[in-house]
Amino acid sequence: MLTVTLGSTGITVPKNGFGALPIQRVSEEYAGMLLRKAYDNGIRYFDTARAYSDSEKKIGLALSDVRNDIFIATKTMAKTAEDFWKDLETSLSLLKTDYIDVYQFHNPPFCPKPGDGTGLYEAALEAKDQGKIRHIGITNHRLHIAEEAIESGLYETLQFPFSYLATERELRLVEMCREYKMGFIAMKALAGGLLNHADLCYAFMCEHDIVLPIWGVQRERELDEFLSFAVDQPEMNEERKAAIAKDREELMGDFCRGCGYCMPCAVGIQINDCARMRQMIRRAPSANWLTPEWQEKMLRIDDCIRCGKCKSKCPYGLDTPNLLLENLIDYKKILSGEIKV
Repeated sequence: MLTVTLGSTGITVPKNGFGALPIQRVSEEYAGMLLRKAYDNGIRYFDTARAYSDSEKKIGLALSDVRNDIFIATKTMAKTAEDFWKDLETSLSLLKTDYIDVYQFHNPPFCPKPGDGTGLYEAALEAKDQGKIRHIGITNHRLHIAEEAIESGLYETLQFPFSYLATERELRLVEMCREYKMGFIAMKALAGGLLNHADLCYAFMCEHDIVLPIWGVQRERELDEFLSFAVDQPEMNEERKAAIAKDREELMGDFCRGCGYCMPCAVGIQINDCARMRQMIRRAPSANWLTPEWQEKMLRIDDCIRCGKCKSKCPYGLDTPNLLLENLIDYKKILSGEIKV
């Protein structure tokens, strides 16, 4: 079983992390089953966040009795020191623990630093001195903030979207983390659902020895697939290289990652799905995306008032209103039969 060491933290775990965002969508009983099965089969790194509704609570209920055998990462979106402490105490209580292994600033629009006036980094240092957190990390979707965080020397881990659709600059982030002895945690390793061959994704991750992928798990069959890779590792052979090259040719460029930071929409458009419909409809059974429910969601794009709020909040700098319009035009052509999928 492959393992990963997160920079200078001393945390060494199997190369399979459990991303607990999706378990907020399932019952406590089902989430508990998934979490225990993951633990029983060797997964030791569990990632959650204060923003993931009841995800922390479910982890606390399922894994508190094996707390000393696992590593828990959670996150705060606090903008002030006061809210930082509120979030931390809430997380500790829900997770049924007295310390967090990796406590992360959750996609901040800037890189928190000592003396920046927010008091956030100072609070993290104090929490570390008190033993309530063991390592300070940061997550982000913005390349320039990720690079700044690495170069600052203030952080022990970076969590960033990373898949085989990564650009050269994104690949460079991994090497920067290596140089700065910083842990690299990969979120969205399936590019928000655009990549539908998990074996290719895992084989790619195995090419990067310092990267810990955290897989968003909501269904038992998904967990079983990732657990199987730990036992029978998919190799990066010529066939997989060709499939990855094909996906990169089709998907690289200005595509929506589905992160949802553009939401909510003032007129109720489900932006994080509608803005990538062109890709999704061609990579999954198309009938699933052509139901009356999805037609209604897509046609709502006609109501866009082009307020620009989604564009201003996109961490990838996408022209979201135009992207929505392009996807709607494509969708209407599919509905009319002008385009076959």
